[in-house]
Amino acid sequence: MLMKAIFALLRRLNMVSMACLAIVATPIAAQAAERDHAYATTAAKLVLPTAGIAMEYAALTLSESRVEPILIDEEGNPIASRTLWDDGTDDGEDAGSGPTESCFAEVFPDGPLSSESDGFAPSRTPIASYGPFHLVTADTVEMIGTIDSSTPCQFAALLAAHPGIRRLVMLECPGSEDETATHMLGRAVRRAGIATHVPNGGSVRSGAVDLFLAGVERTAARRAEFVVHSWRDEDGYEARDFPANDPVHAEYISYYREMGLSDAVARQFYAVTISVGFDDVRTLSAADMARLGLARVSG
Repeated sequence: MLMKAIFALLRRLNMVSMACLAIVATPIAAQAAERDHAYATTAAKLVLPTAGIAMEYAALTLSESRVEPILIDEEGNPIASRTLWDDGTDDGEDAGSGPTESCFAEVFPDGPLSSESDGFAPSRTPIASYGPFHLVTADTVEMIGTIDSSTPCQFAALLAAHPGIRRLVMLECPGSEDETATHMLGRAVRRAGIATHVPNGGSVRSGAVDLFLAGVERTAARRAEFVVHSWRDEDGYEARDFPANDPVHAEYISYYREMGLSDAVARQFYAVTISVGFDDVRTLSAADMARLGLARVSG
């Protein structure tokens, strides 16, 4: 596998602190006839951007797509972008510095090989797909999937390639595996001036609700669903295990304030989320979200 080869190379060179990359490859050979099994054999020059080291790889079998590095800072801002797979003319210069995290994000500029995810699919054939993000029109992205440590990188790649995006429609968002990544992603959405929307039948749960709150305008259809519950840290402690004046609570309230909520609304919503334990859930309707001052009912 290409990824294993890259990481093995990095380990040998003691270069574990690579820049954040969104990785896929431009096909330069014939593809299989059927879209669901489209592959390309590519011979190209792989340039590691942090050190200018070049390696020749031949006959690599990769899903059809494009390789672009998207360098991001701690807040998810794209820093630099240039092609990794080229015709051998790359000068090997350092592509930039600054990111503190490494990630490899699968990007399919012509749409995913399979657009379905756990029984859910975009409303139409995507123009391009970046992780859980599916570009369905020039200004609208539909989201299906869980937020993890690679999602901010995928979103940065999406914005770099399609800066006209103005709307994030959250279709099926089960939650987050990485709280830091969720808040990084939320700040990036907010900074880009993107609105968030949950359609009829859409479900946004757990940490994904924090992402919904990042929208500069937040709307939800009447039959949209939101599910919240308390957080739990790596030691198994939940919000209720800390006194009300513990600084740990301020982290969440501060994030909500960053997303444009008043102090009162931020504190009220936080109280709602921690009113049930981590293993329990509290379901909120679009009307509930509107009453809390978190969304406008639309559709």
